[in-house]
Amino acid sequence: ILIVEFANQLQETDGASKREAIERASTIRLRPILMTTVAMLVAMIPLLTASGPGAVSRFHIGLVITTGLGIGTLFTLFVVPAVYLLLARDHNATAASHGDEPTGAPERAT
Repeated sequence: ILIVEFANQLQETDGASKREAIERASTIRLRPILMTTVAMLVAMIPLLTASGPGAVSRFHIGLVITTGLGIGTLFTLFVVPAVYLLLARDHNATAASHGDEPTGAPERAT
C-alpha cells in the first residue's frame, strides 16, 4: 500500500511517469520492507528451533508465519509494482487532458 501511495504522490508532485514513479517508490520503500521482514524472521527462530513439550506445534506455527511472511514479502516487492504498472492510471495523462479546467474551489455566488 505504501509503495502505491508513494508512486501516486511522485506522479502528482514530480510529474513522473508510472514506471519512474513505481521504480522510485519501490527503491524508497525497499529498506523498511526488508528490515521488517528480517526482524520478524529472526523473531521466529525460537519457534522453529523449539524443543521439549509442545515443540511440534510451535514449529508448525513458526513455519506458517515464516512462509506467509516470505510469500507476502515477495508479493510486495515483485507483484505489487507489476500490477501497479498494469492497472494504475497515469496521473500525467489525466492532468494533461483536464488542463483547461480550473483547479481551485468554485467561487461563491453573492
